[in-house]
Amino acid sequence: MSKHFFSKEEFAYRHCKVREAMEVAGIDLLLVVAPVHINYLIGATAKGYQEFQVLLFPLEPGPLVIQSRLSEVPMLMADSLADETRGWGGREPEDPIEVFDDILRERAYKGLRTGLEVPLYYLHPHNYRRMVNLLGEDLVMDATSLIGDIKLVKSAAEIDYVRRAAAMLDRGMDTCCSSVAAGRSERAVSADIHHTLLAAGSDIPSSPMNFLTGPRSAFSHGEPSDRVLEPGDFMHIQFGAHYRRYCVTIGRQLCLGEPTQRMRDVYQTVRDAGDACMDEIRAGVPATVLHYVAKKVIADAGLDAYRLHMTGYAVGAAFPPSWIEPLVIDAGCEYTLEAGMVIAVEPPVFGLEDGLGVRLVDNVIVTDTGCERLTSTTRDLIVV
Repeated sequence: MSKHFFSKEEFAYRHCKVREAMEVAGIDLLLVVAPVHINYLIGATAKGYQEFQVLLFPLEPGPLVIQSRLSEVPMLMADSLADETRGWGGREPEDPIEVFDDILRERAYKGLRTGLEVPLYYLHPHNYRRMVNLLGEDLVMDATSLIGDIKLVKSAAEIDYVRRAAAMLDRGMDTCCSSVAAGRSERAVSADIHHTLLAAGSDIPSSPMNFLTGPRSAFSHGEPSDRVLEPGDFMHIQFGAHYRRYCVTIGRQLCLGEPTQRMRDVYQTVRDAGDACMDEIRAGVPATVLHYVAKKVIADAGLDAYRLHMTGYAVGAAFPPSWIEPLVIDAGCEYTLEAGMVIAVEPPVFGLEDGLGVRLVDNVIVTDTGCERLTSTTRDLIVV
């Protein structure tokens, strides 16, 4: 997500929205740690998130400072909107928290009411503990979701990138269907799909492909293995395509040869659950509604014990290791759907005793009156 991928006006709008949220939350300084949020604000693409990295974003407009490892400084200077890039470590050992403390003092940020992101990844517990101790009473807010909540609703430019990623997925699924054959390994099929995606312009994936065949189809998540496909294999696949880091995902169920009636029945339950979800999607609907309609379909089929996964989640720009945004569709979800959100609908079942599992994933754009499915690949059980 380079600074060149969006207009200056779009970045200015984002800064304004984040500062409005900061004012409502009562904070004067936001410490941004999640790379997707840093990129949302300044367009950085460097991989500094592999170690300690933080963007200092003040309520009052002024110079933006990002601290990252020294090796990322040239790229951040060329590729981001940061006014100052402070490198640490690299050629010689250096304590990143001491550097962070220096920046706070130099910028007169000591004493400001501060919010800190604590994402699932990217902030080592030791560094988090030291930041908390350093900030002391200045730290007044866990700001992990502040930017994430804002970016759930996509702009017109973001939706354009989402559509481009979706078109790559359809090409990837075409390759998948032509590549699956008896005697080929999961890994070989995966290689064909990845080649198609990268050749079409996709960025590297933010999460590995799930591809599980035969008895492995009972598992929910698993990278392609050396297992060789056999006639009669039931299988599911899920992967994402990324255009300028904007991610869209797809999941489909396939069978190598004629499926058994049991396979068809389990597939149909998952298909019906996803269809029921999409029938309910429109602006103003609580996200829990989607969860409960899918749960009912699966429970009515006697498969609720195998509903081992969330019903869905929001997607957008993404960096490794995950493409999930803050909105997760389950019984505890407090979000209400809004037009412009992109939702992955995927209520699956896994772990059946007869070695079966079914995944069917579609991403949709929420509209005022319903939803728009982003890919055109059939949702039918694909018989190869």
